[in-house]
Amino acid sequence: MWEARPGRKAGDCSDEVTLSCKGAKSRTSGRNLRSTGTKARTHVDRLRASNTDLEEQLKASRRELAEAREHLAEALEQQTATSEVLQVISSFPCDLEPVFQSMLENATRICDAQFGNLYLCEGDAFRIVAMHGAAPGYAEARKHNPLVRPPPDSALGRVAITKQPAHIADVKTTRSYIERDPFLILGVDQGGYRTIVAVPMLKNNELIGAILIFRQKVEPFSDKHIELLSNFAKQAVIAIENTRLLNELRASLQQQTATADVLKVISRSTFDLQAVLDTLVESAVRLCDADMAAIHRLRGSIYEHAASHWLTPAIRDYMTKIQFEPGRGTIAGRTALERDVIHVTDVQDDPEYTLGASARAMGARTMLGVPLLREGIPIGMIVLMRRVVRRFSDREIDLATTFADQAVIAIENVRLFYEIQEKSRQLELASQHKSQFLASMSHELRTPLNAIIGLTEMMCTNAARFGTEKAQEPLRRVNAAGTHLLGLINQVLDLSKIEAGKLELNPQSLQLAPLIDDVVDTARQLAGQNKNRLVVETQENLGALTVDPMRLRQILLNLFSNACKFTKQGQVTLRACRVLADGRDWIDLAVADTGIGMTAEQQAKLFQDFTQADSLTARRYGGTGLGLAISRKLARIMGGDVTVASEAGKGSVFTVRLPVGLEKSAAV
Repeated sequence: MWEARPGRKAGDCSDEVTLSCKGAKSRTSGRNLRSTGTKARTHVDRLRASNTDLEEQLKASRRELAEAREHLAEALEQQTATSEVLQVISSFPCDLEPVFQSMLENATRICDAQFGNLYLCEGDAFRIVAMHGAAPGYAEARKHNPLVRPPPDSALGRVAITKQPAHIADVKTTRSYIERDPFLILGVDQGGYRTIVAVPMLKNNELIGAILIFRQKVEPFSDKHIELLSNFAKQAVIAIENTRLLNELRASLQQQTATADVLKVISRSTFDLQAVLDTLVESAVRLCDADMAAIHRLRGSIYEHAASHWLTPAIRDYMTKIQFEPGRGTIAGRTALERDVIHVTDVQDDPEYTLGASARAMGARTMLGVPLLREGIPIGMIVLMRRVVRRFSDREIDLATTFADQAVIAIENVRLFYEIQEKSRQLELASQHKSQFLASMSHELRTPLNAIIGLTEMMCTNAARFGTEKAQEPLRRVNAAGTHLLGLINQVLDLSKIEAGKLELNPQSLQLAPLIDDVVDTARQLAGQNKNRLVVETQENLGALTVDPMRLRQILLNLFSNACKFTKQGQVTLRACRVLADGRDWIDLAVADTGIGMTAEQQAKLFQDFTQADSLTARRYGGTGLGLAISRKLARIMGGDVTVASEAGKGSVFTVRLPVGLEKSAAV
């Protein structure tokens, strides 16, 4: 059996085996056989090298796939955390605490940290507003002193200075820790942290806070962790801004609602100022986040308690007994003295405040005084109080000022109402005295005047017998003047009776046609004075009318007198007819003329007492301006009215409309 030559493996002699089996026929054939064997070995080597490369590529692909899966898992975890935070933000639009807690929980979990803190800027310091995973002793200490001023080489201090992320691999290597700064000593000794990363919360490049996460061993955070924490900080800023805008919108709506409520109370409580002031102090306490509120009003030269909210009965009783004067010793007195808003952060530390014992009894710390100004003079003030040292915001001060303005409006409304009421009472009393005087004087004047008229008539009639023919014409003039004066006195008497509500009617049921004939006969003499033609147009069967005949004659003669006075060589027409209006039967008596007419402006004031169309007309035509006013008042007392239709230069039509059945009207 064939054996391999020393130094060779069996597989390496494939060419020799082939040669032995087939036989070597020539040198060329041997060379060909050896060449074929060399090529086979080369091919096998290449296959082996290719397999090695494939194995390396496979290992590399597996590593890349593992890294990709790891990155994908990290990205998925980050996206899930971000989604959770956004969901919390949408679920709690007005409450930041659950949002901050969700951020810290996700940040510490994903970044493999032990605990985290979230701070908000407050002046030159930071206030801790959220913690997650902190040791109980550390958490309690931070809650007890939430306002901190970190050293500049701490992570939070670096963020405050640079507004950039700060990463400290080992806090024990910082100078502040070595110098035993309390802020860092507390964190290391009770919080147990070593590695810290802090990222800023920025709004328009303004630092509003920071997020910090901690590891309790020296193990620096990766850039991805810092980037993730920065994204959470951006979300925190968005949440804070959303909450701020929503709270501002809600506060604005509350303010508008409160203002509307107060104005509604003001409009409904014209006589009840106390209800308005009580509403104001209640709204001020609620919307300005105060614990107590009071309003003091000026009485003479001092200010007294007028309304309050959330004062205990004992304190309210005490406040009602205090009288404030302008001065520095009280917030109310200081507000009156300065005539401006007074804002004291802590009255118990104010050396000028003299009611220290009272302030301690009420628990008052921060106080705000806003004056109630009328024409620059303080007529009162509204005082707001808090039991904690916390200043009122600008929005709250503006709102308190609005309430103060509304209090001034309410006080002024009540004052003016009572002033107007008193003036009305005085005017009513004066009007009654005037009416009584006019009625009394009219009666007194009529007696001698009637005597004069009677004597002159008798002397004119018997002039021949008395031998006074030469005095007959002057006596007629005296008689005419006396008659005219008596008419004027009767008009004044009627007016005084109407105003006093003492005019009495004597209604009678009568046929209208005979009354019209009687009035027309009298009116013919008036028409003849200016050569006017008198025309009567009446409907047949006018029937009966229930009316005071004397007052109806008075109205018609007044209208005829006016028509004849303002018409020369024209026509005066009386039209009478029945009409149906508003489901009732009426009688219309219209006196039309072709005289000078009136403009719309003249018609607007035509029925006012002692008023004529204009001064030129009064001088030219005379008259007192009472006839038409009294005629309308009489018609309205009898349930009807007097109206006018006129056009300048084209005449006028005065229409008396009366109900067929007399009904006394209240409109006088």
